[in-house]
Formats: sequence, C-alpha cells, structure tokens
Amino acid sequence: MRSTRYRIAALLTVLAVLPGCSSTMSKDECRTVDWRTVGYEDGVAGRSGERIGEHRKACAEHGVTPDLNAYRAGRAEGLREYCQPHNGYRAGVTGAPYYDSCPPELAPAFVAAYESGHELYVRERRVSDADAAIAYRRREIARLESRLADRTLTVISDTATPEERTDAVLDTKHAAERIGQLKSEITALERDRARYQQELETYRSTVASMP
Repeated sequence: MRSTRYRIAALLTVLAVLPGCSSTMSKDECRTVDWRTVGYEDGVAGRSGERIGEHRKACAEHGVTPDLNAYRAGRAEGLREYCQPHNGYRAGVTGAPYYDSCPPELAPAFVAAYESGHELYVRERRVSDADAAIAYRRREIARLESRLADRTLTVISDTATPEERTDAVLDTKHAAERIGQLKSEITALERDRARYQQELETYRSTVASMP
C-alpha cells in the first residue's frame, strides 16, 4: 500500500509539471502498448473519459485500434486509486480541473475535498492577482514620472518652440492626472488585498482545524 501511494504521488507530480503534454502516441507505442496500463495511467491521473478518443485518433494514423475493454478496465482501476479525498484536495488546491470521472461511491468525498482545496486556490489567486495589479500600476507610475520629468524639461527649455512647449504642458497635465488616478487605484487595490489576505488566513485556519 505504501509503495502504491508513492507511485501515485510521483505520477501526479509529473503530470502536474507537464499539464500540456501531448497524448499523441508513436507507431511503435500504438502497436506494443498495454492498453490496460494506458487506461490505468489515465485513471490514476483523473483524466477525462474522452482521453481514449485522443489515443484512438493518434493510433488511427498508424492503422491501430485501441483495446477499449482493456483500457476501460485499467482506467476503472486507476480511478479507484485516484478518487480519494487527499487527491481531490490536491487537485483543487492546484487549480486542476475535475472531469466528474469518479465512481458514484467515491465521488462525494472526493468532490468535497476538491471543493475545499479549490476554495483555497481561489482565495490565494485573489491575493496574488491583487499583488500583480498593484505592481503593474506602480510600474506605470514610474514610467509616467520619468516622462513627466522629460516633458517638464521641454516646458522650461530655451530652445523649444512655442508649439513644443504647449504639447509638453498638455503631456505633463495628462501624465499627472493619470498618476493621480493610478495612485487612487492602488489605494483601493491595497484595501482589497488586505481583505483578501484576511479571508485567506481565516480559511486556512478553518481548513487546518478540520479532522
């Protein structure tokens, strides 16, 4: 049992690192693969039942038809190992999708754990998204302040034409207004972020206290 858990954990880790890996199989793979094993690997990774369609399409190019019965048997076996609460929580907290693939007797506990993990994921994303939005506005302020300094020099330049000075005055006005707007947005975002962070910490405490 212990070695099985390690094997599942290792497989899930690899799949998490490579979420976009292709399902295309080579000619040799299509001809020699153990379809029960393929089904098991798809099941233990929690993949959608539509995955067999991708395998079928890939192997059709090489004139090979998957053994559907063997695949389904292997996938059912893999799903029984995957559809455990700890895997549901892990999938939810990483933002991975759930394809409603667990058998009826395992689905309720798995989905409950998945939703708990996904709620944590959503709350963490709110904080990180707010951080990104604040950082973006601070970079924009720095860019505008640099432009403001440059245009101010044009306003006071002895060599600038009247038209250039007029344009520079307008640019400085617009830049100053935009900087003020961005600072107001940052204030609002920081307020939101503080709330999100508090909600996140509260939720983490709630999850940690669960049996």
